[in-house]
Amino acid sequence: MSDADWVDLALAVARVWMGGMMFAHGYRHVESVRSGPGMADWFESLGLKNGPLQAWSVTITELVFGAMLVIGLLTPLAYAGTASIVLVALVTAHRNNGFFINNPGQGWEYVATIAVLSIALGGVGPGSWSVDDALELDFVFEPSTALPLTAAVAIGGTVLFLGTFWRPPASSDD
Repeated sequence: MSDADWVDLALAVARVWMGGMMFAHGYRHVESVRSGPGMADWFESLGLKNGPLQAWSVTITELVFGAMLVIGLLTPLAYAGTASIVLVALVTAHRNNGFFINNPGQGWEYVATIAVLSIALGGVGPGSWSVDDALELDFVFEPSTALPLTAAVAIGGTVLFLGTFWRPPASSDD
């Protein structure tokens, strides 16, 4: 295999792993969202307005972006969506729990790592083993375009979402 083939293999492995993980998270949420208000109530306890909408939104987002990453379709945008969803989780659920995920309440290292890697991988592009390449869309996603696009959509989407739906609950220390 050539060096380019090894790079394509590495990009495909990263894409399929990240996409599969996100899809699995979304799939796991489907029954939870359908069976009752538990997930919606939890989102509302974090300060997210309209818990049922948020529960379905997260579920569908994880399923769609996960599948897009697995096949390599609109890869920088799929990575941006993945980064945004975990950045929202970082701010709403993990930010006050310390760095390490094994801290009580789960720290923010895990979601931050997914966000950083998603932005970085979105900036690199899908590689040749992707639907983007088969549809000849990869030229649009050169690193000089893809990295700023992925970062802007991820961070901008997070800020827009939080500004629209998040009202942090009052601290119990007040």
